[in-house]
Amino acid sequence: METMGEPRIKAGLWVQMALRMGQADGRFAAVLRRGDSDSGGILTVLRGRRGLSVLSQVRTSDGQPAWLRATGPDPVDQATADAYVARQLSFDPDLWVLEFEVPDDMPPFDGKVV
Repeated sequence: METMGEPRIKAGLWVQMALRMGQADGRFAAVLRRGDSDSGGILTVLRGRRGLSVLSQVRTSDGQPAWLRATGPDPVDQATADAYVARQLSFDPDLWVLEFEVPDDMPPFDGKVV
């Protein structure tokens, strides 16, 4: 018997929500690349004072949604962030890519960062 997983929010709706949360919190945002509005994954570039971090959607061991600092624990330069995003787009052309200006290296939306 197959069990149903947690319902997923369509990517386009999630992006709109994240952009609004960023704007409300003074964290300016841009859509760098539009992905599939129904089922696209999302990469989030955080532009902070010390550099950039790219967050990728993942699931924790218990199946909960979370964000992985895909470029590592420390901020990286523009070229490193761009190279990571380009590699991911080569695997999944349906990805969305968002960028937020952040003073504290944290996204403006709720979610566990691992």
